[in-house]
Amino acid sequence: MVMGIDDRGVNDPGVDGSGVDDREPRARSWRERFEAPVAHVSSQNRAANWVRAAAARITTPLLPDDYLHLANPLWSARELRGKIVSVSRETEDSATIGIKPGWGFSFDYTAGQYVGIGVLVDGRWTWRSYSLTSVPDISRSDKTISITVKAMPEGFLSTHLVNGLQPGTIVRLAAPRGEFVLPDPLPQKILFATAGSGITPIISMVRMIRHRGQEADIVLVHSAPTRDDLLFGDELAELSGDGVVTVHTVFTRSDGKLTAQRLAALCPDLADRQTWACGPAGFLEMLEQTFADAGVPDNLHLERFALERGASGAQGGEVTFGRSGRTATVDGATTLLEAGEQSGVLMPFGCRMGICQSCVVMIDKGAVRDLRTGREHVEGERVQTCVSAAAGDCTLDV
Repeated sequence: MVMGIDDRGVNDPGVDGSGVDDREPRARSWRERFEAPVAHVSSQNRAANWVRAAAARITTPLLPDDYLHLANPLWSARELRGKIVSVSRETEDSATIGIKPGWGFSFDYTAGQYVGIGVLVDGRWTWRSYSLTSVPDISRSDKTISITVKAMPEGFLSTHLVNGLQPGTIVRLAAPRGEFVLPDPLPQKILFATAGSGITPIISMVRMIRHRGQEADIVLVHSAPTRDDLLFGDELAELSGDGVVTVHTVFTRSDGKLTAQRLAALCPDLADRQTWACGPAGFLEMLEQTFADAGVPDNLHLERFALERGASGAQGGEVTFGRSGRTATVDGATTLLEAGEQSGVLMPFGCRMGICQSCVVMIDKGAVRDLRTGREHVEGERVQTCVSAAAGDCTLDV
């Protein structure tokens, strides 16, 4: 390489003969290598990542957690952790769960995003993602976040979170993610359209708007089976009474299904509103058709229930283990590691909680989903089988 000369006349080894400065890519590469042991944590706090990485490097092969846990169970050099501080019943089959995150969690997330949570159940860590219902605020004194979970009959973890989780439990967290967020500044006219537990990301948005004292013409149309199934009923009434949002509720067992015609009657100017919607697939399909018929499909912003990743039956597919030729048909709650074990396929593993990287394999075909973050990985990528599930039919190089 030809040494370059910088503006001060000093030899600059970061500039090659073509005049291209390669220092930033090399620095980024060095950072990535240095932080590799904790890359899966994905904290937005760069300083916390560096401290974690340094601790991991210094204490290898002993885990930093071996030392940190003695001081505080929420301190970890390799992962984000949290402690359950409250489980408050919302309806007969739903609850709001308060979590105090540990070291490294960033409270500058955005209303509408979701967080991954890993819970130890029957000796195994199980991951799911749920919409945050708390207000993002880096200045808040209690330093807690919340999720609101509805127990589904087929949902293994959701049922445990609502009915079996105890305050004081230590859980693992994945950093908040998601693009289902409001712009800044707010549109002048907004429609929120939700059904069932689809109201969870929206309540965070409305709470944020009230917290910040923002003003907009906001209409919320929400459907639930019965009044007893209505999440945040008292709060919605208060928000409506305070003029923050105009709320329309439809109870489908007595009023009938929320149709495009009824939606138009409740919100005649919906074509003029930027709309954020979340709910079951059929509900969202109705909205897509409604906005397409109105000629404003781009006004509709959707969040699908698939974001509550790992719900039994969501995605899933046939997993083929390429080297043995064995297959397993699984739902979206079964990890690839569990699928292999059920099929008699020997697969590498270590911690079974997404930390040690021992279970990493290559995807030959198809796609899989990380249960902590919801990110999809496709053929040619390497994934951790203990925290990933099939996103359709897939083949693994194992």
